[in-house]
Formats: sequence, C-alpha cells, structure tokens
Amino acid sequence: MIDIRKLKELVKLMVNNDLAEIDLRDPDEQVTLRRHGENVVIPQMTAPAATVVGSAPPVALAVAEPAAAVAEPAAPAVMSGEEIASPMVGTFYVSADPDAAAFVKVGDTVSKDTTVCIIEAMKIFNEIKAQCAGTVSQILVENGDAVEFGQPLFIVTP
Repeated sequence: MIDIRKLKELVKLMVNNDLAEIDLRDPDEQVTLRRHGENVVIPQMTAPAATVVGSAPPVALAVAEPAAAVAEPAAPAVMSGEEIASPMVGTFYVSADPDAAAFVKVGDTVSKDTTVCIIEAMKIFNEIKAQCAGTVSQILVENGDAVEFGQPLFIVTP
C-alpha cells in the first residue's frame, strides 16, 4: 500500500520546486505524479515475484484514472516542412529583448545561419540558428513558454 504521507511529501516537493511531473520506480512500487492541468495521480504497487510453491501469482494494484477525464484542447495542425527543434530544455524567447522585434515571424525567409529564437537555460541565453533554408510557415511555441529537448519550435518550408 502506498504511504499517504510519502505522497503528500512528493506533492510538496513538486509545488516547492515547480515540477510538472515526478516518476519514481523501484522493484516493488511505481508512483507517477503530474500537475498543471493533467490532474492525474497514478500510484502503482506490484508484489515481488512469488517464491513459495503453490502461492498466488504476483498482483498489480493501480488506481484508475477518473472516467470523465478532461479533454485536451486540439493541437493546431502542423504544416509539412522541415522542423526546427529545440536543442535543449529551457525557456523560449522570440527576441533578445522584450521591447525588440522578433527574430523571425511567419512568412520570413531564413538561411542556415539565421537566428530564429533564444532559449534561456540556467540563466544563459542561447541563440538558436535555423540550420535549414526556406520560409517560416509556422511558429509552434509562444514567447516565454518552457520547451523540452527535441520539441518542434518552427516549421520551415523549402
């Protein structure tokens, strides 16, 4: 059985550190906690493998998700073309300064060396180059959004 005190401590850890997800696993337990709109807590516990002859097989216990789950908003259709993906985890910015114009906008032509955005990671601002040539057909991230490694940021059509 999952200790409710441990779950409360994990939730405090998530809130205090602004974490979106915690996934802990060991041979006997698995706990996954998510927040920020997902509202899903899935504790799982599996019994260790049976070693006594004639004993019951291992049992997996899980708390089911609510039947009336909140529907996620439909993602915008992604156009075909070449993706510019995030090379790191960080915060996406369209310009170097809040008052400055965006590096690129939909319809702009870019070359391989064109700076398309900045991603801030650990207080370091990293300029991201297009790495391809073409026309920006879609910007997939909003200014100030957190981005993950490999997350598509732009679609560029040749």
